[in-house]
Amino acid sequence: MLSEKIQTAINQQINEEIFSAYIYLAMAAEADRLGLPGFSNWFKLQYQEELGHADRFFNYVLERNGEVDLLPIQKPEIGGESALSLFEKALAHERHITGCISNLKDLAMSESDHATDVFLEWFVNEQVEEEANAQLVIDQLRLIDGNPNGLFMIDRELANRTISSEA
Repeated sequence: MLSEKIQTAINQQINEEIFSAYIYLAMAAEADRLGLPGFSNWFKLQYQEELGHADRFFNYVLERNGEVDLLPIQKPEIGGESALSLFEKALAHERHITGCISNLKDLAMSESDHATDVFLEWFVNEQVEEEANAQLVIDQLRLIDGNPNGLFMIDRELANRTISSEA
């Protein structure tokens, strides 16, 4: 059984993950508007991953005989002048989620909830990967320094991304 504090915090994390999906869907639309279908593909797959993360938390609450409380999802505000600005926003958001996961881990440890602490390890590792993936694209975009040929090449590379089965 989950403590009330843990249950409330995980319900908030479900909201964070669904909001993350919503952000990435908005970014996909913005990338499409910019004429970057590969970037749009990357963001759409990220959208699917975030829904998968929400589902993991959702199922965990139910497995622990907890009560899921779905909270309202806020509207994402994504203006984007460039692919670089979208990825900088994505990285900033992933860092926010990393902080949320760290806070959940701290709470699980303070509540001596070993099952939740172990459950969260997957998310800790996932966040390292999420941040690294966004940073890699940022580094590539900075390297090409606005060169349209380089942008075209990165867009084609991102078009080949597929969803991970573990997401």
